Amino acid sequence: MGSITIPDPLPSPTQDSEKLRKAFQGLGTDEQAIIDILGHRNANQRMRISQAYQQLYNQSLIDSLHSELSGDFGKAVIMWATDPPERDAKLAKEALLSVIIEIACASSPHHLIAVRQAYCFHYNCSLEEDILRKVKVAMVSSYRYEREEVDETLAKSEAVTLHDSI
Repeated sequence: MGSITIPDPLPSPTQDSEKLRKAFQGLGTDEQAIIDILGHRNANQRMRISQAYQQLYNQSLIDSLHSELSGDFGKAVIMWATDPPERDAKLAKEALLSVIIEIACASSPHHLIAVRQAYCFHYNCSLEEDILRKVKVAMVSSYRYEREEVDETLAKSEAVTLHDSI
């Protein structure tokens, strides 16, 4: 997520949770307050805010955000407020192969293990099983060339295109 500026002094997670709860109350939602808090905290700070919110109100911050926000803004804030391994597990579930490759190649081994664990917890199957299942479905659903004669120039061109996209 890009560069952020964190206020100095940094409010406590409890103070941030109270401000978020206030932003959810009354008519409408104070979206600017949500941005001012969550938009100026790093992932670890957002996780501590989420934990404090759960302890204070016996409700998940993500659930509160989900009920208060909608549309693309709501989706973005919820993904932003989600713990990175949890977020990446959700993205992997919905993602195309390129996103899965990005997560796998750009993550540290520790983070990748955390993503796989979160994926398994949320979707009751391993990330590997789901990828394999999707690849198998794509293979049997795709168009197959039926002629015996193969255009080698076209085949090489398509192989280069496929290689470049992966």
